[in-house]
Amino acid sequence: MTSSIFLATQGFGLNLNLFETNVLNLAVVIFGLYKFLPNFLGGILERRRSGILADLKDAEDRLNEATNSLAKAREELASAEQKASKIRSDCKVRAEAIRLESEKRTVEEMARVKQGAASDLNAEAARVSNELRKEAAKLAIEKALAKLPSKLDDSAQSKFLSQSINNMGKD
Repeated sequence: MTSSIFLATQGFGLNLNLFETNVLNLAVVIFGLYKFLPNFLGGILERRRSGILADLKDAEDRLNEATNSLAKAREELASAEQKASKIRSDCKVRAEAIRLESEKRTVEEMARVKQGAASDLNAEAARVSNELRKEAAKLAIEKALAKLPSKLDDSAQSKFLSQSINNMGKD
């Protein structure tokens, strides 16, 4: 005990008492660790290493699957874009065809309406013309009948009647 107090008061020193310093205990512990620790720690480390390698292999497999899925998705996207482009162009062509057909039908309908209007106008003009002719003929006959007694005397009337009778007999 004196030597440890002496050492503590003197500063740094070396204690060579084997029982006091537990060198034998340390030697037994170090030998035990050297003998048994590699198997124990080695097994743990080997299991950990195997687990890590399995996890890495699994991650690598998932990466490959993801890469393949990504490539497939890109192909499908390109295919879908091509289909969408084709559909767009087909729609534009169809829309243009529908527009042209609509314009054609509109022009035909306008021509038909115009023809109908012209036909109605011609029919109305013919009706009005007939009415005017009838009215003009009626007025002319009325005028002629009004003037006839003053222009025809008895001899002219008898000459006109005999001439009309002769003309009827020739036909």
